[in-house]
Amino acid sequence: MRAPLTAILRSLATAILLIAALAAPARADENIRIQEEIWALPLPLPMFAYLVRPVGDGPFPLVIMNHGVSMNPTDRSFFPLVEFRDAAKWFAKRGYLVVAPVGTGYGAAAIDIPERAIYGPFFSKVGKCTNPNFHDAGLAVAQVDLWIIDYMTAEKRIIPKDVIVVGQSAGGWASIALSSVNPPQVKAIITFAAGRGGRVGGKPNNNCAPDKLVEATADFGRTSRVPMLWIYIENDTFFGPDLSQRMHAAFTAAGGRAEYHLMPPFGNDGHFFIGSPDAIPLWSPLVTKFLDAQK
Repeated sequence: MRAPLTAILRSLATAILLIAALAAPARADENIRIQEEIWALPLPLPMFAYLVRPVGDGPFPLVIMNHGVSMNPTDRSFFPLVEFRDAAKWFAKRGYLVVAPVGTGYGAAAIDIPERAIYGPFFSKVGKCTNPNFHDAGLAVAQVDLWIIDYMTAEKRIIPKDVIVVGQSAGGWASIALSSVNPPQVKAIITFAAGRGGRVGGKPNNNCAPDKLVEATADFGRTSRVPMLWIYIENDTFFGPDLSQRMHAAFTAAGGRAEYHLMPPFGNDGHFFIGSPDAIPLWSPLVTKFLDAQK
């Protein structure tokens, strides 16, 4: 008889946890020792996750970090197992347990061979630009966040009412979507370069149906009441200042609570701001002030 998938994943997660704890503990910094781990999460859609946390048994407040999206299966196949490592460690050094899931359809699971009817389990497409479904694409990833919160709560690893969600690009868009359902465990959300449909055809500042993106943002704002911090960069070639400001205006006019910050140009493309360790001194004061205000 074959072992249930959940049991297999739990065994794999335990083995990886032991290896990570022994082989790669992070050095102490700011008087808080942290350790990095790789988990296999037995969610309804199983996935791996990078996890970094203070040394100790906890429970800890939780940070979930949502990554962006690529519509190209080849690009997804090279997606790193650990993304935003430096940003995640910054949160861990503030006492958070950080979970950064790698979505289904990334890494080894990013396989599309249409001529053989083989498709990887990728669920973040928005459809054609003539009629994109930005709304459901955001909520699909938001559901993963809810599964993670439930799982980590059941494992008694986290403080259930003390959850922060952070997202970049499509992961930021999913975080905005999550805010629209107002999960009681989530006390604040932070987004970096949030949006969908950027750089159509690989062309800078070429967006898929920007008016519909603004409309979808307003839809989320009508029910969203979670405090949010939105950070954008002037030289973002996916979601430039004009579009991000329109999104924010629509969101807040509809009733959403979001603090907007447009930061100076960074690197060759500010869209990838959060992925750089050099950016931490730039965004950390904003994030610290915002999180302190939620206490």
